[in-house]
Amino acid sequence: MMNRKMGHRRQGSIDLLETIGIVNENGNENLSVVPVQRSLTYDYVLVAKTSDDENSHSARKRNAFIQALKQKQLSVKKYTNYDEKMFYCIRAADSIFETYRYLLKVSDACNWSCEQKGTVPQSTRIRVVDFIVHHTSIDTQGVPEYLPDLMKKDVFETYFCLHEKREQKELKKSWARWSATFRGQPITNVRNYLGEKVALYFLWLGWYTFLLIPASVIGIIVFLYGLAFYSTSPLIQEVCNSNITMCPLCNNKCKVWNLSDTCMYAKVSLLFDNAGTVAFAMFMAVWATVFLEFWKRHRSSFVCAWKVYDWCEEEEELIMEIVNNAACEPKMHRHSYLRSTIVLALVTLMLLIIIGLTHALVVFRVIATVLLAEKSQWQLIGDNSQTVALMLGAVLHYITITVMTRVNCMVAMKLSEIENKHSHAAIERSFTVKMFIFQFFTMFSSLIYTAFFLGRINGHPGGYVKISGIWRLEECHPSGCLTDLFIQMSIIMVLKQTFNNIFEYSGPWFRRWLNRKKNQKLLRRCLKCYKKECMDAVEASELCDNCKLEDLHRNYSLIQTDRFSLFNEFLEMVIQFSFTTIFVAAFPLAPLLALLNNIIEIRLDAIKMVSLERRLVPTKANDIGVWTDVLEAISALAVIANGLVIGISSDFIPRLVYQYYYGPCASGNPAGVDCMVGYINNTLSVANVSDQRVSEDFKPNQLITDSGESVTHCRYRDYRSSEDFSLTNQFWVILASRLVFIILFEHVVVMFKCVTSWFVPNSPLDVTNERLFDKLTRLKQELRDQRTQQDTFSKLNENGNSRKPSKRNKSKKQNSM
Repeated sequence: MMNRKMGHRRQGSIDLLETIGIVNENGNENLSVVPVQRSLTYDYVLVAKTSDDENSHSARKRNAFIQALKQKQLSVKKYTNYDEKMFYCIRAADSIFETYRYLLKVSDACNWSCEQKGTVPQSTRIRVVDFIVHHTSIDTQGVPEYLPDLMKKDVFETYFCLHEKREQKELKKSWARWSATFRGQPITNVRNYLGEKVALYFLWLGWYTFLLIPASVIGIIVFLYGLAFYSTSPLIQEVCNSNITMCPLCNNKCKVWNLSDTCMYAKVSLLFDNAGTVAFAMFMAVWATVFLEFWKRHRSSFVCAWKVYDWCEEEEELIMEIVNNAACEPKMHRHSYLRSTIVLALVTLMLLIIIGLTHALVVFRVIATVLLAEKSQWQLIGDNSQTVALMLGAVLHYITITVMTRVNCMVAMKLSEIENKHSHAAIERSFTVKMFIFQFFTMFSSLIYTAFFLGRINGHPGGYVKISGIWRLEECHPSGCLTDLFIQMSIIMVLKQTFNNIFEYSGPWFRRWLNRKKNQKLLRRCLKCYKKECMDAVEASELCDNCKLEDLHRNYSLIQTDRFSLFNEFLEMVIQFSFTTIFVAAFPLAPLLALLNNIIEIRLDAIKMVSLERRLVPTKANDIGVWTDVLEAISALAVIANGLVIGISSDFIPRLVYQYYYGPCASGNPAGVDCMVGYINNTLSVANVSDQRVSEDFKPNQLITDSGESVTHCRYRDYRSSEDFSLTNQFWVILASRLVFIILFEHVVVMFKCVTSWFVPNSPLDVTNERLFDKLTRLKQELRDQRTQQDTFSKLNENGNSRKPSKRNKSKKQNSM
């Protein structure tokens, strides 16, 4: 009895997700059951502009393509509306789907996928018809032309599949509206309507958003920890009460300045550069592994319940090819070293261009710092020219990201076409990897410079590094370089998430509003059709032509979707995951910003897909594909990046070295003395104005304080000798300590990640046992069917033999006669 129930019991992972509010399946025990309904609408729609001349070149091609579709058992009905649009509505014959289901059953990998019983659901009909339409061609002078080719030549304008009003209304009520923000997602209903691929995206996004809650809480605690102790920190007091005179930050107009003038900047630095940062970075590295491992478990539970665990994308394409053309030939795998070399060279060239844009941003900040300091009419901007230039650079970086996203998409698509992959799945994987690499370098090249190079390659008084011999490179604040990275990350994240969500929702909503105003005269619904729509779908009530035309135009006026619509959503969230994990040591509040954004993002994407956009072609899948590999790569990069940020960008290691080796507690812990007293002074080197090399860098008017006194020396952040500017022994001790810390940090975190990965199995025991139960049941059923056939065949043979007289009896009968 227990084994019999095992195949019908819902997995614990699904129950857990429903308990914590990520999904809401309404107690549905059998998630593999797809709601079945007869198609009240059409499977697919092609749109073209009406033409007065039916003998025109475009009209002949259009008619030829429609005839080619009819030859594949697709019935096509044409509707024409008032604004000169022709809708070719396609409905496939049931025999096509019977062939599809039979091939699923006899295939090697797809035979364990969910077998629809009874009437084929609309999602499967759409997916199959979409494949057939896109793989149907007409012959033009010996060259085959497919639907995309015909659209480029204005033979057809667009194509789409129709929203089903009943299911659309249910999803709006339970999911795709703002009032459902804090409800669980009806993932199985989403899967039934939009396909497994979309459902897995929202399941992944819901789990990611939920796990951001503990990450956000820990990040807030780290922030509050720095906020609680920064006022009593001896480092802050040393900066705020200092009378140290610092060297000018730029040429010509910049003057010497007092370290105490940057008291507020030092306080902000300590908020994000304290002992809690190290623990938080380690936590986030392990958090990324926990997130991925548990995601694999949740995915396994749902795809097992949906009966697509062993589904194979490549074999699905082969089945579709046979359904489309029974005499098709397989597309052979090919590899060209020439093509690979060309693609590799072009990818390298593209990355060099992106890195060149990063250098341009650096040059912009350097020049902006000088111009703001020398020519600004506002003293506040002039005194904080470096910070203002950094903020302007971050805004310019965001604009660069927005522009380069489109460029990266076009380049990645062209490179994927050059590779000439054999299937759509392979093309999508290739495009995804290239697009992510381009976007990653576009997003993070400037941040990498800020984190690891800013203030370390600028030189020193008497030996500054200058661009074109004029503009000095930027320097870090005496309190550390981590605040510059924090400022840049926070601006980019806030701008990107805010503007993306605004334009992502307002654009489609405004266009839908305009289309509704424009098409008011199509609203001619009759009461009889309204009643038909309220009936149960199984009755298959047909609407009148006017109402069908209204429904067609309503779907046509929605925002166009394509195979990259879901890709764009994934890319946006994966880039956000990169921001949340890779440089989180510099920005502990990044998980909180991501959490707030994702709460909105889930409903925003749901509303778009259900109400504002044309219906996505439901796509079958059992995983999020290559994105899993991308997320694992980001998780590994997060360990390296955070180790480098703490070891190189942060002042955590120099403070430890000073506390135990150079500070007042080096030889013991005297009572009443803070071990960090004198740290800021210890990190500043002295530049004597009398040195000829220094005097060449600074003009006499730059060495006069605001009170009118001329200085004989100034300080700058570095560990150098005041005589010959050589690096001191303390610099090498700190450098060695940094390297040791980076190695230890990465090894310890990787060890924790490996233990976590081993401790959390990818597939729950419930899933393993249910798959075993299902396979055993199916094999037993196949055996029973085979034995039944054998018994039937044996009985037929026995009956035939009993009716047929033997040769001996025949001869006896003849003799008697």
